[in-house]
Amino acid sequence: MDGSTKKKQLMDGDALRRALTRIAHEILERNKGVEDLVLVGIRTRGVPLAKRLAAAIAQIEGAEVPVGGLDITLYRDDLSTLAYNPIVHGTDIDFDINGKKVILVDDVLYTGRTIRAALDAVIDMGRPKAVQLAVLIDRGHRELPIRADYAGKNVPTSRKEDVRVSLSEMDGEADEVVLVDLK
Repeated sequence: MDGSTKKKQLMDGDALRRALTRIAHEILERNKGVEDLVLVGIRTRGVPLAKRLAAAIAQIEGAEVPVGGLDITLYRDDLSTLAYNPIVHGTDIDFDINGKKVILVDDVLYTGRTIRAALDAVIDMGRPKAVQLAVLIDRGHRELPIRADYAGKNVPTSRKEDVRVSLSEMDGEADEVVLVDLK
């Protein structure tokens, strides 16, 4: 497992599904329904999570919510330390975000730098009415003043650990979240 050892399972597929259902309910309650609501998943695992949230919202509310995918590669503050030619997967947002309540969706919230980059990217696309953050796991260790509005689970971690999210759509494996020790 690439120089790390599995420490413990934080969520199985059922726990992950329940967390997303709860987040969907919280989003609907806080925003008083789906009016002007859009979901934007941060690549890579935020996109399928946003799609799952949209499906849960549709099941609860009986209304479709637009879903898009956001590539933040060129907005990262560590771009110069990445590969010489970073791989850009592209942003797939085919709706107007002006005046919308944008829910950014990601798998793990750690330092906050990914979310800062996502906020920059969203602002470059327009002027949303509000931006909220939904994450599956909040592991702490923030370096920026960013917090999740919706979190599936808060997991205190050390910097010598990593949270790994496996989603069937992306990884071809059963849904699960594990905490691993880094070597």
